[in-house]
Amino acid sequence: MLLGIDIGTSAAKAVVCDATGRVLGTGSAEYPISRPHPGWSEQDPRHWWAGAVAATRAALASESAVRAGGGAAVAGVGLSGQMHGCVLLGGDALVGDGRDAVPLRPAILWNDQRTARECAEIEARAGGRAALVGLVGNAALPGFTLPKLLWVRRHEPDVFARTRLVLLPKDYVRLRMTGLAATDAGDASGVLLLDVDRRAWSARAIELAGIDPAILPRVVESGAAAGGLTAWAASELRLRAGVPVAAGSGDNQCGAIGAGVVRPGLALTTLGTSGVVYAHAEAPHRDLADPARPGRLHTMACATGDATRPGAWCVTGCMLSAAGALQWCRDTIAPGVGYDDLLAQAARVRPGSDGLAFLPHLTGERCPYPDPDARGGWIGLTARHERAHLVRSVLEGVAFTLARIMAIVREIGVPVQASRVGGGGARSPLWRQMLADCLRCPIASTNTEDGPALGAAILGGVAAGVLPTVEAACDAMIRQTEVLSPDASEPYAEAMAAHARLYDDLYDATRLLARLEHG
Repeated sequence: MLLGIDIGTSAAKAVVCDATGRVLGTGSAEYPISRPHPGWSEQDPRHWWAGAVAATRAALASESAVRAGGGAAVAGVGLSGQMHGCVLLGGDALVGDGRDAVPLRPAILWNDQRTARECAEIEARAGGRAALVGLVGNAALPGFTLPKLLWVRRHEPDVFARTRLVLLPKDYVRLRMTGLAATDAGDASGVLLLDVDRRAWSARAIELAGIDPAILPRVVESGAAAGGLTAWAASELRLRAGVPVAAGSGDNQCGAIGAGVVRPGLALTTLGTSGVVYAHAEAPHRDLADPARPGRLHTMACATGDATRPGAWCVTGCMLSAAGALQWCRDTIAPGVGYDDLLAQAARVRPGSDGLAFLPHLTGERCPYPDPDARGGWIGLTARHERAHLVRSVLEGVAFTLARIMAIVREIGVPVQASRVGGGGARSPLWRQMLADCLRCPIASTNTEDGPALGAAILGGVAAGVLPTVEAACDAMIRQTEVLSPDASEPYAEAMAAHARLYDDLYDATRLLARLEHG
C-alpha cells in the first residue's frame, strides 16, 4: 500500500491506496487557526504532526486497509501541504530523530497579510518587481515565505537570532518522520529564494535578502526519497521503520497529480479555501513572462520529477477566498443552514444574480490583483434581493475571478484546452457548470476525490520504486468521470464584464476602508 498525507490549513488528511490507485482508507483530523491580530494567520506546527498521526491511524484502521495488511503493508509515504508557511526551528532540530523538533514560534501561514513592508523592501533590493520575477519567478507577495522570515527578523529579533532552520509546513512533518531536513523544488518555489529554472536555491536572491543560506534545507525532486521513517515515527504512525518518505510537494502540485494534470494543455481549477488555476507547462519561467502585471501569476516547479530526472514547471494563479468565501457567507448570513440547501436556493436565481455582484477579496488578494488591501463586498444590492441572490453572487464572484486568472494564463502563452476540477466546492454541480461557462472550456471531474493526499501517495510510490513515474501512474490510476461543456450562449458575459470593472472603480475607497480597519 501507499500512504499520502496532506497538511491542510484546517485539517490533516491521510489516504491509503494500493498501487492501482484504489483508495482503501481515509482519515482526517482538524486543528485550530490563530488570528491574534487583523490580517494575521498562525498555527502551532505540532498540531500538524498530531493531525498527521491521527489521520494516518484512522486511514489504516479502515476495513479495506486492514484486510490489505495494515501499516505493515505500506511501502512508501508521500507528503503534501499548504504552501508558503514559515516554520522556524532552533539548533535542537538539527540533531536527533525529529521527535524533539519544537518550533521557536507559531508558524505564519500562507494567508497571513502582515508583511506588506517587507515585500516592498524585497522588490526594491532586487531592482523592482519585474527584476525579482526574473530572478525567482515570482513577485514578493505577503503570502510567501521570505517576507515572513524578514518580518520576524525585524519584529522578533531574539527568535530570528535563535533560528537555525526554516521549513515549510509539510517539511516540518517530514522532519518529525525522518529526522532529516529537506524540501522539494515545487514547494520551495513559493519561498522567493529559489531559482525556479535551475530548481535550486538562488545565491543572488539569498544575498539580496541578507540571510544565512545555512538555515535553508536541501532541495530534492518531489518523487525522490528524502529519508526513511525512524523507529519513533513508525511507532507513532503504526508503520514499519525505514519506509521511504518522498519529498512530496505543495498542495497545488500534489492536487494536480491527484487529478492527473501532468501534461501540457491541461489545467486544474481548485475550489478550496482558496481558489487556484494551475496549468502544466513544459517551459521554465523565463519563457512565460506577464508583461502587463508581473507577479500576478506564480511560475513554479511542478512535482513530476524523481531521483532520476527533473520535473517540469507550472503556472498558478491563486485567489485567497474561494470556497472560503462561501463558508464565510454561510456562517454570516445563514448559520446552521446546510450547504446543499443554500446551493439549491442559489440554483433558482438567474445567471447574473439579478444585477448583484460579489467581490470575493475577503482576506486581501493575490491574483488577479496582488493587493493585501483589496476588500470584498456586495455591489448592486436592492430591496428585491434575497438570501438566494447573496449566495449565488458569491459563487459567481469566485467563478468570475477564476476566469480572469485563466485568461491571464492563456495570455502569457500557456495553452489550456480543458480543466479538471478539485476542492470541496467542486462537489456542487451548479458551481462546476458555472466554471465551465466562465472559463470557456470543458470542466472534468475525475474518479479521485482525495486530490493532494492521493497525489502525495503517488509520489510516495515513485520514491519507493513501486510506481515507475508520476506520469505513468496518473495515466493508469486517474480517469475522467463527468465532463461539463460551456454553454454556447455565454450566460455570464455581461455580468462578468461589469464585475471586471469593480476592483479598479472601487480602488480608492478600499484604501480608505483598509486604513479604518487597521486603525
